[in-house]
Amino acid sequence: MKRFCKGEPGDEAGVFTHESMAVGMIAPAPLSPAERDCLASIAAAPLVPQVLDWAAINSGTGNLAGLAAMAQVLAAAFAALPGELTLRDPAPVGAIAADGTETAVACGRHLVLRVRPQAARRVLLTGHMDTVYAADDPFQACEWLDAETLRGPGTADMKGGLALMLAGLLAFEASAPALGYDVLINSDEETASLSSAALIRELAAGKIAALTYEPALAGGAMAGARPGSGNFAAVVRGRSAHAGRNPEAGRNAVLAAADLALRIEALVAPGLSANPARIEGGGANNRVPDLAILRFNLRPRDAAHLARAEAALAAAIAEVAAGREVTIGLHGGFARPPKPVDAGAERLFAIVARAAVALGQPMARQDSGGVCDGNNIAACGVPVLDTMGALGGAIHSPQEFLTVASLAERARLTALVLMRLDRGEPPA
Repeated sequence: MKRFCKGEPGDEAGVFTHESMAVGMIAPAPLSPAERDCLASIAAAPLVPQVLDWAAINSGTGNLAGLAAMAQVLAAAFAALPGELTLRDPAPVGAIAADGTETAVACGRHLVLRVRPQAARRVLLTGHMDTVYAADDPFQACEWLDAETLRGPGTADMKGGLALMLAGLLAFEASAPALGYDVLINSDEETASLSSAALIRELAAGKIAALTYEPALAGGAMAGARPGSGNFAAVVRGRSAHAGRNPEAGRNAVLAAADLALRIEALVAPGLSANPARIEGGGANNRVPDLAILRFNLRPRDAAHLARAEAALAAAIAEVAAGREVTIGLHGGFARPPKPVDAGAERLFAIVARAAVALGQPMARQDSGGVCDGNNIAACGVPVLDTMGALGGAIHSPQEFLTVASLAERARLTALVLMRLDRGEPPA
């Protein structure tokens, strides 16, 4: 089990605490004539047609053909921006199969656009092309719920976010900027970005700030602190025996996995959640099972809770293995480190909140129990706001919907934040 990045930020107190950073404390910086001119172009951006077209392409994380098609469509759209655009191969990823062996997982390629790489000040913008809806999922088509609400797979999470990111960048480019940036659109965010983690680290290096286009929280709020998240598979190997003649000669792997699951559940405390999600294994009723796999998730609130979770998990595995005379191999780790709100994040939020107020989009912030690529970016010491995307709701369900008016609103916010970073507002 490994930390995601060296130099992970701790719980450093910022200039403001995130509880005190209320909307009423934000003094808006009025729009300049140049800002108004650049933002005006967003009204003509083909945001809704793009979302409809992109949502019609099934790009579930495991649908490699759909991801390839989505990558090509996005590459064509983002080619309207200057810079060098490439599709990067995924890093190798392994997973534990039902027979307890590690197998390779095929992943899609990741889109990278690099604009003004030699600029002294550079930012990172990230999104993902994959959705949670597999190729055979019944939720495949969009429908209008009313004139402003579009229900459809990935409309909010995050094909709407990708469309408004592009519109915001195109408007920003009209301001003749000096600020450089990289865009990363990965293909495996919904499965913890395992094949793009190294690429995130590479592109985060040296950036003054990052914007990630996960959908906004309820009411349009930005996410503040996030817990970490680790997904694990414990492979328990016991010994087979006849369930009637000599069961005492066996070592029941299913019972050992259940014992470990109860111990993991007992780790739950303020600052740490645990979810034993699935036990696989066993066979005929007349045979002591010699193989079981326990799959589980742990979410520590901060680095201290992560360290305690690692130690407690190691102790639980050792106790079960010794007490039940089985072997337990652990696969997985904390792919998403905890994301605290540090001083750099406070200053970035202040810049974004001032821009939002200037646009008539009052901005609030609240902590979230979810995780995303913002966790990985923050672990590299880069201030990040990771809910710059569209408004909507019911994500990861057949009721997922997008609030269409938020596309242009958040595109304008993107462009304005970038223009103000370009003129020197420092987030760190």
